[in-house]
Amino acid sequence: MRIPQQRGVALITAILIVALATVVAVAITTRQQLDIRRTANVLNTDQAYLYALSGETWAAQILRRDSQNSKYDALTELWAVQLPPFPIEGGTLQGQLTDLQGLFNINSLIDEKGKVVAEQLARFQRLLRYLEISPNLAQAVVDWIDGDNDPQLPNGAEETTYLINKPAYRAANALMSSPTELRLVTGFKTEIYNKLIPYVTALPEATTINVNTAPLPVLMALAEDLPVSQIEGLVKNRETTPFKTLQEFLTHEAFAGIKLETQGLGVTTSYFRYQADVYIERGRSRLTSILQRSETGIITLARSQEPSTF
Repeated sequence: MRIPQQRGVALITAILIVALATVVAVAITTRQQLDIRRTANVLNTDQAYLYALSGETWAAQILRRDSQNSKYDALTELWAVQLPPFPIEGGTLQGQLTDLQGLFNINSLIDEKGKVVAEQLARFQRLLRYLEISPNLAQAVVDWIDGDNDPQLPNGAEETTYLINKPAYRAANALMSSPTELRLVTGFKTEIYNKLIPYVTALPEATTINVNTAPLPVLMALAEDLPVSQIEGLVKNRETTPFKTLQEFLTHEAFAGIKLETQGLGVTTSYFRYQADVYIERGRSRLTSILQRSETGIITLARSQEPSTF
């Protein structure tokens, strides 16, 4: 009577062993497939990054050729054209050059001796006001980048302001390496930061504003009481007829009867941002590079890689 029971137990045991072996085999196969896919994604992402770097080389060639053929920089030139996605082996590449000197350079707020440049501070305050942000925040930005611990009055902020934060930190007291540092400056809450960030940059030296590429808010910050409609017309007209010299810009009808300081204005650019989005299979890469153009050539000052959202 026990033999059939033993056979039944043996059969159940065999079935369990087979089932367990099947589960293990499936798990191993699934893991191998995931490892293969993960490895493929890593390889594709690395390949995408290399394609993005090759695009940076192409961008440098465009800028070098532009400097040889043109005495000004404008949105009508080849470097400013956003190309459609370019087919590459297994995917696409899309690159874009942006003039960083069309934006307000936060580091232009102080001179080489660390002293406030009055006209640049006034422009920054007007930019904030145009964006419906309190101009009082400008002094806190000055204190963040100047070399001392003496707060600008009445709205400055030095170390004592930041040391009471949780977590505590100190003011940089140095030029910004990125405009994203504004997140650390007192008063720049997320809403304010998001309003301002499209119109500012942080370059390694004081620079001129390129009036051929500056967006409307930056142009409106150049002087008090500028006529919005005429500045809008200026922006539209330069899409086809850019200013070849600063004098052409200064004599535009939009500035008739208005005192416009020429300090810190120009029609040429030395600093550009190159951004490339590359997709290869499941891999993707976004490369952002800061390029400096000078008489000696093109230098890559910084690179950053991030997940692409293109």
